[in-house]
Amino acid sequence: MKSKKLALPYAVWMAVFTLVPLVLIITNSFQDKSGNFTLSNISKAWEYREVFLYSLEIAFVSTLICLLLAYPMSYMISRMSEKAQSIIIMLITVPMWMNFLLRLLGWVILLSDGGPIDTVLSFVGINVKLKDNDGAVILGMVYEYLPFMIMPLHTVMSKIDKNLIEAAQDLGSNSFKVFSKVVFPLSIPGIVSGITMVFVPSASTFLVAQYLGGNKKMIGDIIEETFRSNQNVGSALALCLMIIILIFIVITNQFGDEEAVGV
Repeated sequence: MKSKKLALPYAVWMAVFTLVPLVLIITNSFQDKSGNFTLSNISKAWEYREVFLYSLEIAFVSTLICLLLAYPMSYMISRMSEKAQSIIIMLITVPMWMNFLLRLLGWVILLSDGGPIDTVLSFVGINVKLKDNDGAVILGMVYEYLPFMIMPLHTVMSKIDKNLIEAAQDLGSNSFKVFSKVVFPLSIPGIVSGITMVFVPSASTFLVAQYLGGNKKMIGDIIEETFRSNQNVGSALALCLMIIILIFIVITNQFGDEEAVGV
């Protein structure tokens, strides 16, 4: 009974700031400005299918790069002493203490023509367009969401019993077999969690493409702009994005559960 009372503030918070907005988005998606039922908002949302695909593509590539970078990094951190782990994790999370927009503006300065990086590359005879392209957008995404991949991976890997690794080595397993038969299977829950934590915000983020991608926009930018002029169409776009993300989460969670059972 006491536990239910303690959970009451959380339940109220979820109802007010999650369920109510969700219900409003769903209802607005199927209403016109006069409050009449309509499916035109969904059909208008379909017109932005190319933007949806572009956003999902950028999110997929960013998530993959984050995974490739974070996995070996998380493993190395998990093998260190507890004090060293705490220091490195703190250093990884320090940039997150700063406002997202300020960090984004910092990359704009670094990648702009005539900026520090461009100046150094030009000095050695390399002329490359660093900003206003997909590469800059992906770079911004990876920088922003890499900690969200490292944290769950590190948490899972740090809990792997070192005796299992030593036992596999004593039984004659080389480094590749130890990784493939022990470390990787036990780290799958962290991989699934990290992919979810990176892909979901990457697919729905805004401002990154506007600042680093030139004239390109992701679906988050379109939703933000559309809400200003037509909340019903903006709600329909948000609803479609939520459905896509929900499908992705269901698929990844089932994959993780199956792998966990197999292990």
